[in-house]
Amino acid sequence: MAARQGFKIGNNIVKAGTRQTVDIPVSILSDHTPVSMSVHVIHGRRPGPTLFVSAAIHGDEIIGAEIVRRLLKTARIKSLKGTLLAIPIVNAFGFMNHSRYLPDRRDLNRSFPGSATGSLAGRLAHIFLSEIVSRSDVGIDLHSAAIHRVNLPQIRVSPSSSKAKELAKVFGAPLTLTSTIRPGSLREAAQKKDVDVLLYEAGEGLRFDEFAVRAGVSGVLRVMRHLGMLPPKKSKKKKIDSIFSTSSSWVRAEAGGLLRTHKNIGEEIVPGDLLGVISDPFGEIETEIKSERAGLIMGRTNLPIINEGDALFHIANIAKDIDAEATIDELTKHLEEDALLDEDEII
Repeated sequence: MAARQGFKIGNNIVKAGTRQTVDIPVSILSDHTPVSMSVHVIHGRRPGPTLFVSAAIHGDEIIGAEIVRRLLKTARIKSLKGTLLAIPIVNAFGFMNHSRYLPDRRDLNRSFPGSATGSLAGRLAHIFLSEIVSRSDVGIDLHSAAIHRVNLPQIRVSPSSSKAKELAKVFGAPLTLTSTIRPGSLREAAQKKDVDVLLYEAGEGLRFDEFAVRAGVSGVLRVMRHLGMLPPKKSKKKKIDSIFSTSSSWVRAEAGGLLRTHKNIGEEIVPGDLLGVISDPFGEIETEIKSERAGLIMGRTNLPIINEGDALFHIANIAKDIDAEATIDELTKHLEEDALLDEDEII
């Protein structure tokens, strides 16, 4: 059988059966410091699909960088078919400054498809789209909640893509949510190039969360096995299906003050449940926040200082016959027992 051709990216060619970190030039800072986007390429000896796994498109959403690090250290990656493009830090500008944005104050995930002659955000979006997305068949984009918020591990997919829904089911996050694609997003630009992208949301900005990291690594590996990039995993464990939701909404503060929360992510609620209490600094006035409907808490604020109208609890609508808390407990147990994620392998 003829040897597989090398994988061209930037000004580099990665030979089949090898791995290499490629630095793609992005910009030069005002003090003449060069900035690049680093891509770790694993180009398998045998043919298969090309998958990109990206993180830190928002510079303060660092949990994806840890997921990519652990993914690249897994022993099974040595038997890869196809090509893996791993980008742990897309937005190096924001990452170094602990900021969601780029120096031009633009949101990279609202700047696609970008332009080679546009703003800094537009130029980076253009580079990512041309160098990464255009060379890929499938993508997984890793995110977290913004700072001072936390998200239950979840996959978000376009309601119109049957392939993305299938991959979301394979990923097996605790929650799968169909959500419309926002203009200027990576998902929108990738969809126009017929590349399906799963959006993983988990944890909190500028923080690591072990459960969210493990769920992310396990999900990416399941997708890779499904795509035939890795050998199938033999397991006697019963597969736990992701909780599915087609809509969600935020519960907002009816008053300003100091918030004491009574519910956390992953908890089911019913109408009338006490979610939290907002009090003024003197404790003279207290406002109870009660749920008006049933659902699953998929995200919430971690900041006790609240202004009127602030988003407090993000609630996913779920089917009445689903025991969401039991599903999440079982998924947590599986992740804790998964031998693939032993400390010797991931640290």
